[in-house]
Amino acid sequence: MKRNIIFSLFIILVISSCKVGPNYRRPVINSPENFRFDSISTQEDTIINLKWWELFQNDELKALIDTALKYNPDVLIAASRIEESRAVVGYNKADQWPSIGYDGSGSRMQTNVPGGGIQSPFNTISGAANLAWELDFWGKYRMSTEAARAELLASEYGHHSVQVSLISSVASTYILLLDYDSRLAISIKTLDSRKESLRIIGERFNKGIVPEIDLNQAEIQEAIASATIPYYKRLVAQTENALSVLLGNNPGNIKRAHTLRDEVIPPEIPAGIPSSILARRPDINQAEQYLIAQNARIGVAVAQRFPSISLTGMLGAASNELSTLTTGDALVWSLSGGIVGPIFQFGKNKRMVDIERQRMYQDSIYYFQTILQAFREVEDALIEIQTLNQESIARERQMKSAQNAAMLSKERYDGGVTSYLEVLDSERSQFNAELAASEVYKLHLNAYVFLYKALGGGWIDR
Repeated sequence: MKRNIIFSLFIILVISSCKVGPNYRRPVINSPENFRFDSISTQEDTIINLKWWELFQNDELKALIDTALKYNPDVLIAASRIEESRAVVGYNKADQWPSIGYDGSGSRMQTNVPGGGIQSPFNTISGAANLAWELDFWGKYRMSTEAARAELLASEYGHHSVQVSLISSVASTYILLLDYDSRLAISIKTLDSRKESLRIIGERFNKGIVPEIDLNQAEIQEAIASATIPYYKRLVAQTENALSVLLGNNPGNIKRAHTLRDEVIPPEIPAGIPSSILARRPDINQAEQYLIAQNARIGVAVAQRFPSISLTGMLGAASNELSTLTTGDALVWSLSGGIVGPIFQFGKNKRMVDIERQRMYQDSIYYFQTILQAFREVEDALIEIQTLNQESIARERQMKSAQNAAMLSKERYDGGVTSYLEVLDSERSQFNAELAASEVYKLHLNAYVFLYKALGGGWIDR
């Protein structure tokens, strides 16, 4: 008897180890070993294993990022999806094991006796434990669990991806806010200067020293500077609102003690960054996990074409009286096996396999596209850093020269050497140069943010 039981369990384990469907193989991607615009040199780990925002040496920014990681709605949703996927794994895994339940019933009935008369009422009482088990002969449930497990990993990578995007968004929005602060300060300073110029021109016009056109030109420039102030105030408020929402707060004021020029340009980017570093990117890993899950679903679809083998059993008791329900005479049991399979369904199951294979093909194309996009983002960020560094240097020279030219033009005009048109042109150049320098400095800082995001966010603590 023991040998039969052991042999039966061995047979069950053997047949449960069968599995149909394709084994997963990672798609082969032809990619360069290094990036086109990577030309600067140190070790790989100096860039990928750090919290990059600390390079800006700004405690305000760090506090904003910490707050966003705790309270941003997208992060909370992504974390909830991980828990949902973990529950789905357990739900699917349960199908691999027997289902054990119970049932019980009780009745009292009376029937008519043939030939007349009424039979005395009698009771029927029963209770049983039952077992149902569909043997996972073809690995259908194991592959379904494998797909759920891959989706769990995908949800974890998705959570990481949301964190990376959020950190980058907070940093870039904060830098943009400082840029608008800078431009607003430039506009206020310019307005003060032009108000003073307008006052002086007005006094000279009243004394008949300068023509009316000089007064009109001074009024125009004062109005232009005046109009930029509400414009940048609006942008500051809207950017504060956007940053507040990223933090999971109601739109409101963002406290800051830093200016744009307080932000330190990070150290140079290390050279020789291998393209394999992109394997760290959460969106690439997420796309591959979806690919693994879909590969497993092909196996589930293939298994549907084969017969299902199931075992059912029941052990219980049935009696006419409750007092005799536990006696040996009341014992009842049954054990049975069954097999159910398709014969002819007009190609329905075959078409389902074809459907899952096409979905696998679509996911593999998406995986390839994700990798291509990752390479593009890194290359774009690298060339941005290189060119914006050069542009920022040129803009700084332009701004200083424009400031000096505006000062000299005013002195020449006061000395009667030149017309007011030269002063106006110099002041316009100064104003535009200062605004442009602020914008380029902001873009230069943001280029580092985009690069670290493109490299996969190795700075996130897992």
